[in-house]
Amino acid sequence: MTDTVVLTGATGFIGSAALGALANRFPGLRLRALVRRVPDTAAGAGGSVEWVTGDLTDPASLRGLCAGADTLVHLASYIGRDEERCVAVNVTGTRALMAEAARAGVRRVVHLSTAAVYGAGPHRGIAVDEVPAEPVSAASRTRLAGEGHALRAGAVVLRPGLVLGAGDRWVVPALRELVDRVPAAWDGNRALLSAVDVGDLGRLIAAVAAGEGVPPGVHHASHPEPVRIGDLLATLVTHGVLPARPDADWSWPVCLERLRTVPGRVTERQFALLARDHWYRSDEIWRLSACPPGPGPLHRLEAAAAWYRALLHPTDTLRPTPVSPHCDKVPGPCRPSADGRTIRA
Repeated sequence: MTDTVVLTGATGFIGSAALGALANRFPGLRLRALVRRVPDTAAGAGGSVEWVTGDLTDPASLRGLCAGADTLVHLASYIGRDEERCVAVNVTGTRALMAEAARAGVRRVVHLSTAAVYGAGPHRGIAVDEVPAEPVSAASRTRLAGEGHALRAGAVVLRPGLVLGAGDRWVVPALRELVDRVPAAWDGNRALLSAVDVGDLGRLIAAVAAGEGVPPGVHHASHPEPVRIGDLLATLVTHGVLPARPDADWSWPVCLERLRTVPGRVTERQFALLARDHWYRSDEIWRLSACPPGPGPLHRLEAAAAWYRALLHPTDTLRPTPVSPHCDKVPGPCRPSADGRTIRA
């Protein structure tokens, strides 16, 4: 393993997990973290992290970032709806960063992308590029374009699906909204989803950065076993993160019609990503990196449940429900309802 690893997105949801995994796996490793602002917790990281201020939208600020480093782990991205900013961070910023890595002679590059580049689906058991990438949002379109710059730099590109765990401000919050707007099983809650716990993904990123067994190219990076949406919802109910749901089962057209008639932030496209099959085969990356995938994201949710409860209903915590985490029919009424940067993993 190289003495110095450059890491972008180190203060983000996934980046902070990767930072911890790298530090734990390699106690003597020198980590150089690119940030827009040095975090208040920087002193707690000790001398193993060198914080470098810079901005992916300002290529000049990246000069010298990779000097003396052998590995670059690029986890930062912008996932909002501002298309201009998506281009500036995910495309132009990635291109500038890869050029800096090439100038410095970096030998290994790990680049985080997303399985959302495949588009609407449904997809079930898809191998890498078995279906064409058809991104439908500004974030996924520009992250796919960013992949191109990384691949030309010889990167290992990782495409995780849904990422769960403490710090998740998209997946479970979206589910919390959706169970109110569409209060029924969604076409039987049979959809199979690629998902991964953020801690396990952090371990995987560290293993890929460290090893030579993973060849350059695109790799799916979710847990090998897909998660059924009904099991995910039931597990969140069990841990008091989501309210109990009614037994009604609505067809997909009925679910869509209900979503359209009840206002909310989650879009129809995002609903489909959570309620229709989006399963991408991910066995190979864990084998190649010699990284055990762990028991799976449903088993990890208990550790994150308190964080989710505090986020979703800080003044009215739901009590955990004593039901099996593999039961998707939970009786009862449907109740109504790290630094804040925009460049993050």
